[in-house]
Amino acid sequence: MQENATWLRTVLLVAMVGMLVGTQTIGTGKRGALSGRYKGRKDFKPITGTYPSVEAKEYYTNPKGAKITKSSHFNYQYVLGHKIVFLCVARGSPLPQITWFKDGVELYAHRYMQLHEWKSGNHLKSKMEIDPATQADAGIYECHANNKYAVDTKAFRTTYIAHLN
Repeated sequence: MQENATWLRTVLLVAMVGMLVGTQTIGTGKRGALSGRYKGRKDFKPITGTYPSVEAKEYYTNPKGAKITKSSHFNYQYVLGHKIVFLCVARGSPLPQITWFKDGVELYAHRYMQLHEWKSGNHLKSKMEIDPATQADAGIYECHANNKYAVDTKAFRTTYIAHLN
């Protein structure tokens, strides 16, 4: 009886050691590793939060680059038949150009859209209005501020309600 208990303890101990050894070989191509079909990048470098070169840092942090300094709130809920208004204010030197997009497509012409732009010091203000708004006007709108040094973007999501309570 005692021989059986000793033998059982030995078997359990060998099994536990085998399990430990098996878990320590993860990633070495042995038991517990990723399958051979996985073709991960071997030269993968984690994102460090630094620029890859001095030139890249100077380009992306150029103080003359276009920068959106004020914009409408991200979530915008409008009432059908009423006005939608978005505001985008940008600075930069030279003064940036502001372009509006809806669902990834530049807004050239919209039956009920009006664009207003004016300069205020070293800022360009752009206001886009749609009046009256329809169900088709729901979506993702973006304003892009662009000059020769940088592009900055802000997005706005619109949803509609049928009427005010």
